[in-house]
Amino acid sequence: MSKDADAVRHWWRTAIIDMAPGRIAFRGHPIEDLIGSVSFGQMIWLMTRGDLPSPEQAALLECALVAGVDHGPQAPSIAAARMAATCGIGLNNVMATGVNMLGDVHGGAGEQCAELYEDVAARMDAGEGLRAATRNGLGAWREANGKIVPGFGHRFHKPVDPRAPRLMKLVREAAEAGTVSGRFAVIGEALQSEIGRARGAEIAMNIDGATAVIFCELGFPPPLSRGLFCLSRSVGVLAHGWEQMQQGGRNKGPMPPAYLPEYTPQGDNV
Repeated sequence: MSKDADAVRHWWRTAIIDMAPGRIAFRGHPIEDLIGSVSFGQMIWLMTRGDLPSPEQAALLECALVAGVDHGPQAPSIAAARMAATCGIGLNNVMATGVNMLGDVHGGAGEQCAELYEDVAARMDAGEGLRAATRNGLGAWREANGKIVPGFGHRFHKPVDPRAPRLMKLVREAAEAGTVSGRFAVIGEALQSEIGRARGAEIAMNIDGATAVIFCELGFPPPLSRGLFCLSRSVGVLAHGWEQMQQGGRNKGPMPPAYLPEYTPQGDNV
């Protein structure tokens, strides 16, 4: 092989897929062995982690993915997708529009919450008790990021986000069965209690807080929490985009045409 050809061959390097004419293998597993043998959740795990999870691990992962698929047209990612669908673009563009709305404020709280959980866990590993690690981790988060704590509180679901208790129950059952340790469930609930104590009122653990517990329990690094949420919410984006295409409508904006934005003179619109 010439030097130039060798340079081309080594331009991309991947441990994810071995693909050549007549051969496709993911992480060393021939595709024909995976089809019909593993679930989609197991496939996500294999692709992102490099090994196959147990059926019990995959089932818990899928619970988190199911819980986050949709939250209605008032969610920016869904609203953007539905508006895009009325602009004459293809379904793939509609999906990209919705997914591209998922950032630090909308869609990124799971990653941030997982980072907080990991920080509390690290403090405990360093010798702090649960209460001290929770209080100190929470204080450090707020000092660096402000008073809002990702994973807790919800503008619609008060005092309970209906998704979180079910997910936490499943985590506890998985811990009892030995599928996960249960450590991050304890940390999540301790943070929930500490936030409530400090504000003088109970606060809901939301979908981001509960799914972050699951992702941490299963050993996913915090950045993958955001990626996994994007996979989950893509299902809702797809469903809403397709529904809007069937309903029709052209150039639908964020509110009906009879309602216009408030005009404020320059300097007053802050």
